[in-house]
Amino acid sequence: MSRAMFDYTKTVLSKVSFDVNLFCKELKKAMDRLLPYEIEELKVWIDTLIKQNPQLDKCLIYLN
Repeated sequence: MSRAMFDYTKTVLSKVSFDVNLFCKELKKAMDRLLPYEIEELKVWIDTLIKQNPQLDKCLIYLN
């Protein structure tokens, strides 16, 4: 079940990546839901997403 939540989180974040505010809001929710090792995986995935959408780097504060 946990892996399903991780995949769902990536899907949601991908779909809202056009809006920085929505992305930050969904990222904050994801940090509360995911397990610690999933958060580490999400950080790697978000790094690649930010390379495509540099405006999202404002949301990195939620990853710390």
